[in-house]
Amino acid sequence: MTTPVTLPQLGESVTEGTVTRWLKNVGDHVEVDEPLLEVSTDKVDTEIPSPVAGTLVSISAQEDDIVQVGAELARIGAADQAPSAPPAPPAPEPAAGAQASAAPTAAPATPVAAAAPPPAPAAPVQPPVQATPVAAAAPQPPPAPASASAAGAGSAGTEVKLPELGESVTEGTVTRWLKTVGEQVAVDEPLVEISTDKVDTEIPSPVAGILQRIVANEDEIVAVGGVLAVVGAASAAPDSAEAAGTPAPAEPIAASAPSPPPAPAPTQSPAQSPAQSPAPPGASGPTRPEQAKAPEPAPTPTPPKPPEPAAAAASESGPAYVTPLVRKLAKQHGVDLAKVSGTGIGGRIRRQDVLAAAEQQAPTGQSDGPEPSAPAGPPSSPVRGRVEKLSRLRKVIAERMVESLHVSAQLTTVVEADVSRIAQLRGATKKSFESREGVKLSFLPFFAKAVVEALKVHPVLNASIDLETGTVTYHDAEHLGVAVDTERGLLVPVIRDAGDLNVTGLARKIADLAERTRTNKVTPDELSGGTFTLTNTGSRGALFDTPIINQPQVAILGMGSVVKRPVVVQGPDGGNVIAVRSMVYLALTYDHRLVDGADAARFLETVKARLEEGSFASEV
Repeated sequence: MTTPVTLPQLGESVTEGTVTRWLKNVGDHVEVDEPLLEVSTDKVDTEIPSPVAGTLVSISAQEDDIVQVGAELARIGAADQAPSAPPAPPAPEPAAGAQASAAPTAAPATPVAAAAPPPAPAAPVQPPVQATPVAAAAPQPPPAPASASAAGAGSAGTEVKLPELGESVTEGTVTRWLKTVGEQVAVDEPLVEISTDKVDTEIPSPVAGILQRIVANEDEIVAVGGVLAVVGAASAAPDSAEAAGTPAPAEPIAASAPSPPPAPAPTQSPAQSPAQSPAPPGASGPTRPEQAKAPEPAPTPTPPKPPEPAAAAASESGPAYVTPLVRKLAKQHGVDLAKVSGTGIGGRIRRQDVLAAAEQQAPTGQSDGPEPSAPAGPPSSPVRGRVEKLSRLRKVIAERMVESLHVSAQLTTVVEADVSRIAQLRGATKKSFESREGVKLSFLPFFAKAVVEALKVHPVLNASIDLETGTVTYHDAEHLGVAVDTERGLLVPVIRDAGDLNVTGLARKIADLAERTRTNKVTPDELSGGTFTLTNTGSRGALFDTPIINQPQVAILGMGSVVKRPVVVQGPDGGNVIAVRSMVYLALTYDHRLVDGADAARFLETVKARLEEGSFASEV
């Protein structure tokens, strides 16, 4: 009985795939989840694993064939079907030759069987030399114990489950596997990346061992407590290696058996040994001693060796196979495939290799392109012209932003503040502050301190509204959210009880949370529970903007860039003079369902007065 291997669903919009390379040959032994072939689609290049352990009996789709999702690629039979698979391909050889050649081939088969009792079970096979190694490989018991031990290790493996990632997190999406089946993993080594509506994080291995099975594939949604993978004991590694190593010698034999062109070469070499005996066809008795000597070179590695240089020649004859998708991508980005080192199996160039090469040559291309007299422009982004799937985090951000605008009545009030005193204090203390505290002293901690003090005076800005229950909650603590720009998108970690911290404490907290947020080390609980949010759009040079409220809060304050400009100030004699001052715009977006314009203005005036006063020397 055989098991079909079909092309699985590789994505919502993927309907077919192209067979790029077979990693196994007919007659090879395969383990569960061991890669069989490589398939290329318009979305991804991937490997198709074997669903069961056994022998590759037949290949239904050849290389470069286009196969529909669900179509059969190959068939896997039981391990004891291995000897029956190879004789089928050599059958055309006698048909291609004369029927008379079949008779002498069958004739010496009997003496060989008589002279060499161990390979006697392989006597019915037509090609003598090929039959002997295959028969010798077939009865070997190691593959069966290896697969049995692998199965035992799989059954005794440790399940890797999706842990609790936060109070409100109930599920996560598998974004990327960092390990493949069969790889060795250490305790706490990251296995997989998971994305939730709160945070993207890595799930580590709870034990050391071998990744035996992946249960949840990429883009699958897994509930908290759901099984992601199975990791077996480290002792399973040698077993799987032996299982993979035992059939390895059979690969050259199987490679030569199914392909008719190389088959005549081995059949001629055995034909020479029978030729020594069939020279006198009638005298079979005297030839038996000669044939007893002939099998001596037969068991030697000489017959299996020809396919090995053939495989080596195949890899050295030219560049590795490149899929049409990769060629198109290389053409779009102007990448010379001859200069790209492939990271795929056998050195095959993958999509990621082309993109990496495009990123490396982008700056040089920009610098070489323009004339020496013309300034070089910024390098083009490699994502130009690409269509990518939205990450789960980007989807969540999009949904939350639209939801915020739909559920609240938002408008923005802007004031400007003179922060010259803070600028002077910061300039005088930032070096000693950094050497003492280990973090840089920016303007943000001063703004944060002024805000939390103002929230205590104006609690309507530190509240939340629930129209369904008709209630307003005035929070008894200031949990300050600080927007952080990351490669994955905008995240808002929260400083708990920010009202209890001074400028130095706020600076340390902001630096710590920002660093861990950018490096994906922040926890989901640190990304929730805020009562008011700060966003420092001035860090990128913006004068001011109109930020969107982070629900269920009722306000968010945006700080613009601190710039020096001439302003009218009161001189020592009470008159007006023009002076260069450090100025900043403060933009407060608030929910008009709860906060009135006068409330917003009073809050901003309190913040402004505290900043312009600039009495923070004792806190830094």
